[in-house]
Amino acid sequence: MLHRSGSGGPAVVFLPGAGLVGLDYLNTHDRVAESTTSVLYDRAGTGWSEPADLPRTAAEVAGELHDLLHAADVPAPYLLVGHSLGGAYARRYAQLFPDEVSGLLLLDPFHEDLHAHGPEEAREKLARLHGRDIPELTQEQLRQARDQAAPLFANWPDPVREPLVEHHVTTAWRAGLYEDRNLYDVVADELRTGPELPDVPLIVLTVLGHDDAQAQLWSAAVLRRINDAKTALHAGLAASVRDGEHRILTDAGHGWLHEERQDAVLRAIDDLLRTAD
Repeated sequence: MLHRSGSGGPAVVFLPGAGLVGLDYLNTHDRVAESTTSVLYDRAGTGWSEPADLPRTAAEVAGELHDLLHAADVPAPYLLVGHSLGGAYARRYAQLFPDEVSGLLLLDPFHEDLHAHGPEEAREKLARLHGRDIPELTQEQLRQARDQAAPLFANWPDPVREPLVEHHVTTAWRAGLYEDRNLYDVVADELRTGPELPDVPLIVLTVLGHDDAQAQLWSAAVLRRINDAKTALHAGLAASVRDGEHRILTDAGHGWLHEERQDAVLRAIDDLLRTAD
């Protein structure tokens, strides 16, 4: 699935996080499309795209996106906006197709060294989670999940609101768990051993605010240590290119920062577009 709006360039391409889909970024996309071409898409195996065995390598995902953009006649270069796992895929795209990237905006991105630098309790718990079967939800759990998801999409247009809620409750979270299963070994190794990032403008947004999903997963003490490690790694990532910048948001959570602080995301996109002119 690819959704394209606006005109002009560089085109802004959103790469969703694990468990998210392109239409989750629709509100931000519509604002971006007021000034340039904006592209939302679903990776194979996620959202409304073709089925695929998950997880996949970052190179496979980057190659798929490359072919999709070219088939849709979206001209390069691109400003890639990668969120969480999508940030890893955006970096891999830039490693493999450096001449097609005008800039990178990484929204609280996965970092290949976070697993090693974070607390041991987090590593052990993630290993247990990734090793177990993904359960089926009961009807009561589905009802509760719908009640929790519905307020997230209150500001989405009517035609997409209910399909998005239903997709998140029944499918998206499951695809996200499968996508994450090779994150800390295969995808991390791809980023470590791949070429340096091209010397293009880069902004890394780190978020340190409350996130419901993370609060359920980690204790406050463990989450503080994860955030400390993440902040340092993101700062190093921003410093790895000449025009890199690290911005910290203390009032947004990991999963929905593009809605909670849409202003900060739009400002970063605008800053990168001006740099590309």
